[in-house]
Amino acid sequence: MIKIEIPGHKPIQAEHLVLDYNGTLAVDGLLKPGVQEILNSLAENISIHVITADTFGKVKNELKEIHCECIILNGNNQQGQKLSYIIKLGVEKVISIGNGMNDAMMLKNAALGIAVIQKEGASIKALLNAEIVCTDIIDALDLLRNNLRIIATLRN
Repeated sequence: MIKIEIPGHKPIQAEHLVLDYNGTLAVDGLLKPGVQEILNSLAENISIHVITADTFGKVKNELKEIHCECIILNGNNQQGQKLSYIIKLGVEKVISIGNGMNDAMMLKNAALGIAVIQKEGASIKALLNAEIVCTDIIDALDLLRNNLRIIATLRN
């Protein structure tokens, strides 16, 4: 569990980290360097879930060394599928990270939503529904390893 107490906000006790894959953890279907090590380190304290449409068909191979659950979405209403997934986990126990329009509702409804803007860019809807925006997935994941950064960004 990752506990975050932000002055002026309800405390977060996250049991699940739910991440988009393409544009968030990966560029053109390939996992970004350094992500595997950080996710495996985080997996000691929080359950990792990667939920994706798998646009490039590479996710299972790229995640094979990571301690996570991989969920591949079917074609329709991906935004709704991602939202339903975090609702089943309990939104108050979820930190989510994504970049696309199909991540917007997941980011909005999670206890903490983090949007990333990388080579693929980011949907304005994802940005507007996140509490924090980072320009690199490593920075976003590092927030969870040093949550004083989150507190500094979100305190009132």
